[in-house]
Amino acid sequence: MTPFRLGLAGLVATLVLDQASKLWLYFGTDLVLTQPWRLASFADLLVVWNKGVSYGLFQQEGGIGRWLLVAVSVAAAIGLAVWMRRTKSRLLGLALGLVAGGAIGNAIDRAVYGAVFDFVHLHWGTWSWYVFNVADAAIVAGVVGLILDSLRPATSRAARDI
Repeated sequence: MTPFRLGLAGLVATLVLDQASKLWLYFGTDLVLTQPWRLASFADLLVVWNKGVSYGLFQQEGGIGRWLLVAVSVAAAIGLAVWMRRTKSRLLGLALGLVAGGAIGNAIDRAVYGAVFDFVHLHWGTWSWYVFNVADAAIVAGVVGLILDSLRPATSRAARDI
């Protein structure tokens, strides 16, 4: 499989899993009314509408901010797809696809609902991680892939790109 096709598969899988999980939890269950759902001593499902970006930063209350974030997400996904098309590395292609798929998934939420639907909450004792969704997890995995790809020796990256 070419790096672009692998990246495209990652993008589509992320987008489908992200949107399917959100639609099922929101419309197919009573999570909104009966939250939180305890999955384990360290994990709950609950509904959080995030009007900002990562970790709830830059909260947007108005329509201009909402549509600006949608536009930035779409522009980023297009840029990542162009990069994904040009890469010769399967790891980099997949990483870019995961980030682009996550960006598109969250942009869809923002466009349709005005906020991103987050639902997974991890915690341990008094420590609490932010609430996230499948798109966010894919973005994090993609960034890890980008970092790992960048740590490869320059000689192997150059040989791979020939």
